[in-house]
Amino acid sequence: MSTSDFILRPIGHVESPLRDRAAAPKQGYEGAPAAWLVFDPAIRDALRDLQVGEEVIVLTWLDRSQRDILRVHPRSDRSQPKRGVFSTRSPDRPNPIGLHRVKIISMADPLRIEVEPLEALHLTPIIDLKPVLEDVSDA
Repeated sequence: MSTSDFILRPIGHVESPLRDRAAAPKQGYEGAPAAWLVFDPAIRDALRDLQVGEEVIVLTWLDRSQRDILRVHPRSDRSQPKRGVFSTRSPDRPNPIGLHRVKIISMADPLRIEVEPLEALHLTPIIDLKPVLEDVSDA
């Protein structure tokens, strides 16, 4: 492996009613539904202190995105001029990592966590989970 290569291993996947990218909200706060985060049993201990009511950041691999897109019309609005993808939240980008701020609403068991709102599509791979920190001194 060269120093410019990275290996990401999914730690789980999303179970969501959202199956069609074109019909999905662009951001969670735009009407995204609740969804389940389903985790690999190998990471059970990493999930043990999560609580219902907490906000977390879910990092996903947007596996249905195009990785060769560098410029887009913001929000797919062709009336707007194209911008570089790094100045947008477009899922199409060289490394399609999704960033989703969600609230834990239930935990069926330690490996199934229901969150809302989540705009990720059904079976989107999860690559990490982090707490929301309102004050960086809490890190």
